[in-house]
Amino acid sequence: MPASGTLVTRVFTGRSELPLAGASVSVVQRDAQGLMDLLSIQVSDASGNAAPVVITTPQTEQSQSPGDQAPYALVDVWVDRQGFGLLVVEDVQIFPGVTSVQELPLVPLPEESGRGGATVQIPPQDL
Repeated sequence: MPASGTLVTRVFTGRSELPLAGASVSVVQRDAQGLMDLLSIQVSDASGNAAPVVITTPQTEQSQSPGDQAPYALVDVWVDRQGFGLLVVEDVQIFPGVTSVQELPLVPLPEESGRGGATVQIPPQDL
């Protein structure tokens, strides 16, 4: 039976940390061939939260020795809302039996500007 972990997201304005409703929050995972698999797409509520996403992870027992599989699954989170720069957070680590919280600060765009954005890559755990 596969193990699983949970991802909880919170979208807010990057400067003032006010909750941001109406943001599209997509969770994707790369398969063994590098293709993206869409796991979830939701819209943040008035509190800036999207519903928790349960993600399949490796079993803890599969990562107990050096050289074994990493003890976590990796996902990317894409966040988009009109008037704000696109945010992509890569390699979010999801551990079995753990609820991971990912903060998602969106930066407001000036009215006259085009589409902006940022990519953040999370380094692997030093286990």
